[in-house]
Amino acid sequence: MIWTGVTGWGDHDTLYTQGVASRDKLTEYAAHFPTVEVDSTFYAVQPERNMRKWTDETPEDFRFVVKAFQGMTGHERGDIPFDSKEDMFHAFNLSLTPMVEAGKLAMVLFQFPPWFDCTRENVTYIRYCKEQMGPVPLAIEFRNQTWYQAKYIDKTLSFLEQEDWIHTVCDEPQAGDGSIPIVLQATNKEKTLVRLHGRNRAGWRKNGQKNWREVRYLYRYNEHELRQWMDFTAELQKQSKDVYVLFNNNSGGDAADNAKQYVNLAGIQYDNLASRQLDLF
Repeated sequence: MIWTGVTGWGDHDTLYTQGVASRDKLTEYAAHFPTVEVDSTFYAVQPERNMRKWTDETPEDFRFVVKAFQGMTGHERGDIPFDSKEDMFHAFNLSLTPMVEAGKLAMVLFQFPPWFDCTRENVTYIRYCKEQMGPVPLAIEFRNQTWYQAKYIDKTLSFLEQEDWIHTVCDEPQAGDGSIPIVLQATNKEKTLVRLHGRNRAGWRKNGQKNWREVRYLYRYNEHELRQWMDFTAELQKQSKDVYVLFNNNSGGDAADNAKQYVNLAGIQYDNLASRQLDLF
């Protein structure tokens, strides 16, 4: 099955034309797509009550891709807000309980930073993350090209398969070491994750500048590019039972529209979405 969605549910204005309140947006979102990426977990380990609320607000067949906390991926360079790394992982795992119990957790995404290159130390840390997370399905996204260099790519993919990591296939600008190529290779027979970041090469290089959020993912895929990804996804479906396709090109509000267009072009129908809310006035 192809699971299509976007990253986050709060900033996609084209989905909420009926003036939906912020507290009701996830419920309305679930009437459009069967999966979503939870980004707030990257910035802080969420209270269990939040995770339970989101779990309860979505249909039985809905699935969450939860982004790993930044202290777990190395983005937070200062002191972590926990007594130890083990406490941090334990707190994060505990927060997942409502989604795990409901069968709605598709995977946790470990997106490592651009400076996380292919070294023995970092391979060891990936193993440590796997040990700390236990049986939770884990996806990995690299943002450093060294993992896919000719001398490492086969070993990288073999390592992910052996360690039971879900490979994240990315579409993003090719702008030096801080970006990765499209590698259509699954490492898990059950699941593969696809994240579409857009192809704004100039904006991609502005990471760290004041307006980087406004331009980094400013891109709208055209029909030719979406059809290309239909072919790519079909290839990945030969390798994995489920392929999760998440659009992250939302600096200009294009992600939801592109996701809808992709679903329509691919002729995908989702039968177990939430009911649409009606505007009483």
